[in-house]
Amino acid sequence: MLTTILFYVYAAILIGAALGVVLARNPVRSALFLVLAFFTSAVLWLLLEAEFLGIVLVLVYVGAVMVLFLFVVMMLDINVAELRAGFTRYAPLGAVVAALMVAEIAYVVWVRHLGFDLGGGAPPLPAGYSNTKSLGAVLYTDYALPFQLAAVVLLIAIVAAIALTMRHRTGYKQQDVAGQVAVRKADRIRIVQVEPEKRP
Repeated sequence: MLTTILFYVYAAILIGAALGVVLARNPVRSALFLVLAFFTSAVLWLLLEAEFLGIVLVLVYVGAVMVLFLFVVMMLDINVAELRAGFTRYAPLGAVVAALMVAEIAYVVWVRHLGFDLGGGAPPLPAGYSNTKSLGAVLYTDYALPFQLAAVVLLIAIVAAIALTMRHRTGYKQQDVAGQVAVRKADRIRIVQVEPEKRP
């Protein structure tokens, strides 16, 4: 009973955070709402006894990917008015897709609530079962190469984000490292001979 109540509470928070991601006017606030959505999704994973997926969701997405997104959003010059115009243009299609997703989730929830057997349900886990150990064994044996490829893709994304933020912008003061290193003493210091004052 308590698990069901917690599920509905966190599901409502997740829906509110998802709406905040889409409807927020400030891109930084939208990214922060996405962080809240990831945290709430991690809690739902914990309620489903998938501790490894919940912790990975917090560590990878919130701790690494979302921090990168937040820094990129804060560094880039984003035209908010143009983004809002694009949102209103694709709003009907987004509403249709959202309605279909809500209908599918509601169908599954109500069918399970009425007690119908959907088939293919997960069997109960044994007492000493560890999903972290099982996922680790599969990840580092059968899917070792895709795991390394995913790491390379994330590295490319980080390099691309840094390259986007390092572009030249008008009216932006940039440090000239080569000019600072090649500076000479004569360019910085001027020695002036001052005649001593004669006291009366």
